[in-house]
Amino acid sequence: MVLTRSPVVTEALRAAVRAPSPHNSQPWIFELGPDTVDVVLDESRILDACDPDAREARLACGAALLNLRLAIAAAGRVSEVELAPERARPSLLARVTLGPRHRPTAAERRLAAAIPRRYSNRHPFTDEPVPLRLRTAVREAAREEGARLVLVDEAGLLEATAGLIRRADHVQGLDTAFQRELRAWTRQTAEDDGVPTYAGGPRSAGGLLAGRYVNEGGAPRVFEQDPLVAVLTTPNDAPISQVRAGCAMQRVLLTATDAGLSASFYSQPVEITAIRAELRDLLGGTVHPQTVFRLGYGYPGVKTPRRPIEEVARDRDTGERP
Repeated sequence: MVLTRSPVVTEALRAAVRAPSPHNSQPWIFELGPDTVDVVLDESRILDACDPDAREARLACGAALLNLRLAIAAAGRVSEVELAPERARPSLLARVTLGPRHRPTAAERRLAAAIPRRYSNRHPFTDEPVPLRLRTAVREAAREEGARLVLVDEAGLLEATAGLIRRADHVQGLDTAFQRELRAWTRQTAEDDGVPTYAGGPRSAGGLLAGRYVNEGGAPRVFEQDPLVAVLTTPNDAPISQVRAGCAMQRVLLTATDAGLSASFYSQPVEITAIRAELRDLLGGTVHPQTVFRLGYGYPGVKTPRRPIEEVARDRDTGERP
């Protein structure tokens, strides 16, 4: 295949698979043509318990799409993106077409360089406050992709949001199907997907938020008492908006990484329909919350593994692996 011999596309695919996904399920397939990369939702990797409508999977594919765009731009090529290019095939989320030469901007270079450094840091952060300039930068990153980032402390909603996170975590703790699925994606040893136990955080000995992936082998630790919690929202909740939300989520996370910040997800309240509705009402009732995460200055953590690109890429016409 022509594209797999292109270093631009190879590196773009390596960047794409570094996107975050629920339970590190990596729900994407990349179909390659002579001058295109299609981003396809891998329906076999949709999580039945925590993501039955595939909303979080589409966010993950949107994040992979942004990584593709940035890597192609940083390599000096234009990329043209068409969302939902074939109405009869809803799993085909986006088509990226390579264009002519392009002089990458400094911002494109910085964000592309942040892709391999970004990971979810599930450990306590320091109590150093995130300065106003970085708060502004992450909000602007979301706006660039058509989303809005709400920093709930600025809206006086931190306690209420944290309460929804804790309640959703409690509900999922009692849900046998969810717990079975969580265990199935928790790895005792390093594999190509799932969350290895060594990437989990410690048990909380205090703090507002409830963690999901816990490494039971360590001692409990106190988490920050005044966390910076962000909620990414979109004006509507159509599948194409969820893909755009994934692009916005990833631009926020890469902007944070470039600025020296860490992030970790608190997806519990957007995975339970009734609690997601409560969160929407808390935010004014006119926007749709897509994901929740905290930002701050973290100590070094560890990355989760990814499947090799040979497992997630295939020829669009033949279906053959590269």
